Amino acid sequence: MANYKEHIPLKGSERVVVSGAKAIGTANPDESLQITVLLRSRAQAQDAKTRTTEATAKEKAAVESLLKQRAAERQHLTREQFLAQRGALEEDVQKVEEFAHEYGLSVSEANLAKGSVTLTGTVANFSRAFNLELLNYETSSGSYRGRTGPVHIPSELDGIVTAVLGLDNRPQAKPHFRIHHPPTTSHARTTQPAGTFTPVQVAQLYDFPAKADGTGQCIAIIELGGGFKAKDIQSYFKNTLNMTPPKVLAISVDGAHNKPTGDPNGPDGEVMLDIEVAGAVAPKSTLAVYFAPNTDQGFYDGIAAALHDTKNNPSVISISWGGPESSWSQQSLNEYNTLLEDAATLGVTVCIAAGDNGSTDGVTDNLQHVDFPASSPFALACGGTKLSAANNKYSGEVVWNEMANQEGSTGGGVSDFFAKPTYQANAPNLNVPPSVNPGNFIGRGLPDVSGDADPVTGYDVYVDGQASVIGGTSAVAPLSAGLTACINQIPRSSTSRSPRSSALSTTSPRATTAHTPLGPDGTLAPAGEVRSVQRSSRRSLANPPPRTEGLLDLK
Repeated sequence: MANYKEHIPLKGSERVVVSGAKAIGTANPDESLQITVLLRSRAQAQDAKTRTTEATAKEKAAVESLLKQRAAERQHLTREQFLAQRGALEEDVQKVEEFAHEYGLSVSEANLAKGSVTLTGTVANFSRAFNLELLNYETSSGSYRGRTGPVHIPSELDGIVTAVLGLDNRPQAKPHFRIHHPPTTSHARTTQPAGTFTPVQVAQLYDFPAKADGTGQCIAIIELGGGFKAKDIQSYFKNTLNMTPPKVLAISVDGAHNKPTGDPNGPDGEVMLDIEVAGAVAPKSTLAVYFAPNTDQGFYDGIAAALHDTKNNPSVISISWGGPESSWSQQSLNEYNTLLEDAATLGVTVCIAAGDNGSTDGVTDNLQHVDFPASSPFALACGGTKLSAANNKYSGEVVWNEMANQEGSTGGGVSDFFAKPTYQANAPNLNVPPSVNPGNFIGRGLPDVSGDADPVTGYDVYVDGQASVIGGTSAVAPLSAGLTACINQIPRSSTSRSPRSSALSTTSPRATTAHTPLGPDGTLAPAGEVRSVQRSSRRSLANPPPRTEGLLDLK
């Protein structure tokens, strides 16, 4: 190992033991692992060479300029331009390959567009390569392989390697769905429970574009567990919705697969909710479901696989999984955010559920927490409401807030990690308050848009052979993704009017920011097109917002 005499901590890679976890021994040194090493962008490499920040500043300015433009004027990067501007350098990949070979590791894949190198090797070799100890831990919910402290990298790779994911395989995220349990009967359910909706009915109540069906679009759906059965999808669309089922593809990432558990109360509920809601709103779109392991590596790789899928070419990504910002490492927060920024430059909207546990996000430390990756400034954070209708017409909605009844509440609040983006800071009539946590950080406010999520007014779906009603912000992410696919289908020339959809209402009065995060000219904020079609929750279609540049005519 003479070629690499000095290892230094990789900034932001520190991890702590999961609360309540107990170390039960060292990891098997012969166990084979596959990890993801993330690399700097070409702009960062250029700055390192010139010892300035000019290239990264120029790159940031280009993204900011893109976000300020009206949707119809925006010129996103082609994949060739993206690789040239934001991809990794071949010479950086070679340096990682040399390092890997020195420690008995092999390179499984190198992808310049993703800016990643996948390494394979044993626990023993990875432990030596990154100067750390891997232990097995046991928690009340299972076991995991983990580490504490930082990852160490050779000084020769300092500034080149930005993150190392996969050494620790603790579960990173949870699905954000809630099952409604109506009063039981002695017979099988044959009618839709009162007060609930099919996704088609929700889309109609929100005045989604009736003449758009997602033709020519692909919706990527990220799943970290569970699976679907083709016969259930066929049954739901044919028998419940009287529609032709959409085309659904199952795509494996990092060895995960479409693997239904058979339990409708488990992750299958999430998978089927996502497919059935997105497919009902945009039935002619292709639904590409990317199954990835529930780890920080798997989750990241799943999003990256969807974003850089040149075969299916998704125009929108739906994510219904996440966890409190405080549960993520700094390197993951930074790298996921960069990945979502990549999506913005390519024109891909990423719709992400904002969580179902109110303004604490389920953390019991007497502080307020927001859910990540929804808290990324480059995500469309999707919150929840309680929807009401009468005679098949929209009659109103309020914030979903049933925490007092232990039935969940929309996530939302102010990030303690991501600064308030300019599209919020400069937006008229938008007041995102500082965080109420110590330090009063001026952070990114979320969610951005909201829709029906209360399980009592939830979605009539079909999971593992059973009819079910499911709510949660998990439903709003695919709902927004389906809408985005329909909008992307419509020619840009027919833009002026918007459908009905609610803005934000959080559960904490100290963090309430009813808004839609439009830019200073009244147009869409970070990624994709969907923000430009939202309205304030206190306005009707007959009384639209005064600034309408860039809003889409969907009639």
